[in-house]
Amino acid sequence: MQGSGFMGGLSTVREDGKAFDRRIFGRLLQYLRPYLGNLTLAAVMSAIVSATGLAQPYLVKVAIDNDIANKDLRGLTVVAILFAATFLIAWGAGYVQTYQLSWTGQKVLAILRSELFKHLQRLSQSYYDKNEAGAVMSRVTNDVGVINDMLSVGLLTVAGNVLTLVGVVALMLWMDLKLSLAAFVVLPCMVIATVIFTQRAKVVYRETRQKIGSVNASLQEGISGVRVVQSFSRERSNMAQFRQTNDENRRANIAAALLSSMYSPVADVLGVIATGVILWYGAYRVIHGEITVGTVVAFAAYVQRFFQPIRDLAQVYNTFQAAMAGGERIFELLDTPVDIRERLGSIPLPTLRGQVQFERVDFSYMPDVPVLRDVSLEARPGDAIALVGPTGAGKSTIASLIGRNYDVTGGRVLVDGFDVRDVELVTLRRQIGIVLQETFLFSGTVRENIRYGRLDATDAEIEEAAKVVNAHRFIERLPLGYDTPITERGQNLSLGQRQLISFARALLADPRILILDEATSSVDAYTEVLIQEGLTRLLQGRTSFVIAHRLSTVRNANQVLVVDHGEIVERGTHQELLAQEGVYYNLYTTQLRRREDRQQEALREVGPAASGSALG
Repeated sequence: MQGSGFMGGLSTVREDGKAFDRRIFGRLLQYLRPYLGNLTLAAVMSAIVSATGLAQPYLVKVAIDNDIANKDLRGLTVVAILFAATFLIAWGAGYVQTYQLSWTGQKVLAILRSELFKHLQRLSQSYYDKNEAGAVMSRVTNDVGVINDMLSVGLLTVAGNVLTLVGVVALMLWMDLKLSLAAFVVLPCMVIATVIFTQRAKVVYRETRQKIGSVNASLQEGISGVRVVQSFSRERSNMAQFRQTNDENRRANIAAALLSSMYSPVADVLGVIATGVILWYGAYRVIHGEITVGTVVAFAAYVQRFFQPIRDLAQVYNTFQAAMAGGERIFELLDTPVDIRERLGSIPLPTLRGQVQFERVDFSYMPDVPVLRDVSLEARPGDAIALVGPTGAGKSTIASLIGRNYDVTGGRVLVDGFDVRDVELVTLRRQIGIVLQETFLFSGTVRENIRYGRLDATDAEIEEAAKVVNAHRFIERLPLGYDTPITERGQNLSLGQRQLISFARALLADPRILILDEATSSVDAYTEVLIQEGLTRLLQGRTSFVIAHRLSTVRNANQVLVVDHGEIVERGTHQELLAQEGVYYNLYTTQLRRREDRQQEALREVGPAASGSALG
């Protein structure tokens, strides 16, 4: 677990980003295009809110200069009713405006999140090799969330305040030019303060988006790896590292809040000064009979309405800045190219017989760092191919290329004579099953997890698959049997139970090619004996690639491939390779035989009576 470096490739954002990036904003507006009707209605309502707000000070002027000055109670009553009506109209229009913008914003967010999730599902495994899950999740949750702030609050504020500003300036100039110029005397100071604020906000709000991503990445890794953390007693050091990341996020947000809190008082002071100027100069002109008292009172109200939108627009800049940073990160993810793409004219793959060929395959995860070199092999339909060799030799990489999780950098991978790059991915992967060392179970019931690979399977077919791999007995002993809920990642089941469920899932999907990647390494010796019969049935009639250290599978393989440093250094049957006394022989004598001896010892300790017991 790291400190502040969790973002990896995702943390890279341009430091020269604009406060208002037209490219990003333009792309966001494309999502609003289907809802122009809602936005038009919201704009009309915004105009009504602004108009009623502008009418109120003028009504006060009329009441003072006409009705109060002339002691016209009837006229004053009419003005009071009109004044109250403006409040009611503004309330109703504001309600409709807020609802329309909020509804539209939520629709856009739902579409954005769906597009992000769809794109994430299409990205190749190499993307996830380079980027942490927490940082990716931050883009789908936090970054999309700030877009909502802009759509539901920012646009509303901008539209209303721009209309108010234009209306206030027009009314003030119409009522009295000299008094208007007096009110605008502090405007240069306001412009300078706003420019300083917005320039500083560019950096501050961009940093807040980066830091929250780091916090999410750190949190996700800490939760996912909590068992490892506790087993190594790393709670304190991990807490210290998370505290550092969290403190950096806190400092970034405090800096943003401080910047905002410094601007608001400046704007308030300038507004007070402008009001004071209006009152003094207005009173002077009233005394000299140039204007009326009502005009001065109206001007004082309009000055407040003039500076309030400026202050609000500067504050909404925070929202737009966060939205631009969030939008930049969202579109950076959406623009990430899908490495594994179907070629133009890709054909549906027919039902496979199961022949697999590697023709002089080269592969590397990073340029100039070869992982596989000149790998050639052939598996005939129904063959069991065992891949053995030291950790990091390239065994799992070979298996990953069959289902085109990665693309080769040289040579070809063929299934039934078809280059895997020339066929539709869904028709290829649908016919390939894989059982991994680290079994992943989804939230849901045992039944739903087994059915995951074939959603139309009946309950009877699910139970039959479980029986074949010897999982039925322990499932029946669970509290709710096949309907027992599985907690996150299957933590309420033992490693062996999880592995057996994954075998049942693979069997039910009925793949033509089966890949077992260290699939029994997490299973104890006794459990492995119980699943051997199920594995034999599972592998029957299918082409299989088995990456394993357990001799029971390796010895029965049609062909054993010894992989070392990205090359196949030996190939043959178990007996043939032992007779060669080469790399495989050394692996067998130093490692595999020891495991077999431990297995036999475990079976002797269990004894025959255990054959009817349930799996733990």
